[in-house]
Amino acid sequence: MSRFLFLSLPLIGHVNPMAAVAAALIRRGHAVQWAGSESFLRPLLGAGADIHPIPLRAHRGQAERGLDATRTRWAGYIVPHAKVTRKGVEAAVEAFRPDVLVVDQHAIAGAIVANARGLRWVSAAPTTMELTRPFRRGLPGVETWIHGRIAEAWTAAGQPGSPPHDLRFSPYGTIAFTAGALAGDPAGFPAPSESTVDLVGPSLAARESGPEFPMDWLDPGRRHVLVTMGTLSMDIAKDFYRRVDEALQPLGDRLQAIVVAPERTLDSVADHVLVRHRVPVLDLLPHLDAVVSHGGLNTVSEALVHGVPLVIAPIKGDQALNAAAVQAAGAGVRVSFDHVRPDDLRARLLHLLDDPAWAAAARAEGDRLLAAGGAEAAATILATHHHD
Repeated sequence: MSRFLFLSLPLIGHVNPMAAVAAALIRRGHAVQWAGSESFLRPLLGAGADIHPIPLRAHRGQAERGLDATRTRWAGYIVPHAKVTRKGVEAAVEAFRPDVLVVDQHAIAGAIVANARGLRWVSAAPTTMELTRPFRRGLPGVETWIHGRIAEAWTAAGQPGSPPHDLRFSPYGTIAFTAGALAGDPAGFPAPSESTVDLVGPSLAARESGPEFPMDWLDPGRRHVLVTMGTLSMDIAKDFYRRVDEALQPLGDRLQAIVVAPERTLDSVADHVLVRHRVPVLDLLPHLDAVVSHGGLNTVSEALVHGVPLVIAPIKGDQALNAAAVQAAGAGVRVSFDHVRPDDLRARLLHLLDDPAWAAAARAEGDRLLAAGGAEAAATILATHHHD
């Protein structure tokens, strides 16, 4: 039996895939502990999870876009998170004595502590952005700036000199929750001498006490569409939601739509549109015919695995990369988050619903993702690290 300490930013899209891996390790008899905000982690992980609490304020989300989003993500969130959590991570390591740390690429306090103590650790890549590092080629100055922020966190932790390597990639290996077309350009991956990248595809598992949903609202005689723009983008998506609502208005005889947004986001809601702040996405997916999304890696992967094509309106981060991959695979279409008109959005959505080739392509890409092995493959990789 080995002991694994999991560290993640307090973001649902980062925790969920890692939680599925943790569950797979526990089923195999290993001991797993998490270090982080108990108030955030407990609802996602369940009453039985072993959590070393590190008090944290909730993340406010992010209104910035483009390079501004990159700057605030690193300077305003990732580096401060590392500084605030490092001592808590050290305390968790002292108390739990892990054999291996499993570290979200953005939870760099885990990488710093593991390096300082000579512990084995493995990076977990929850997004395509850090995996392929597109700035290295397109905007090398931005990549250099990111390395400067990582060095800042390293120095703030009292470590001498510069980080021995890119702290987003463990020399013991990186597990990426993607595969196939969604994995992006492997030219951006670290060299094998830096970190071996294992593409395991989406890491899915039954979610703890998901939000309730009136499944009997779904009319089997109509098609079903989910609209979700991510938990961190709801505030900046209000105008997009309005255009989506206008696109959906005339389609009540053909479909029903579930819109994931804060209550009262839409001024008036038609009978065939249901607005909910949270929904059990994995429970709904078998009933869906299309997803309108921002293009977050988890949402895209989950849709493809269920053979559901997508209309993607990317906002920031790796979402444009995911949208391009889905469109190239014939499993969906990309539209402009800022400029798509309701009539164009309606036409794109109906095109996906009316031509079964889109769903077939989504299913084919989803099968490629599943073939990568998911949480069980990740657990197997991690279990080998204590015995290397």
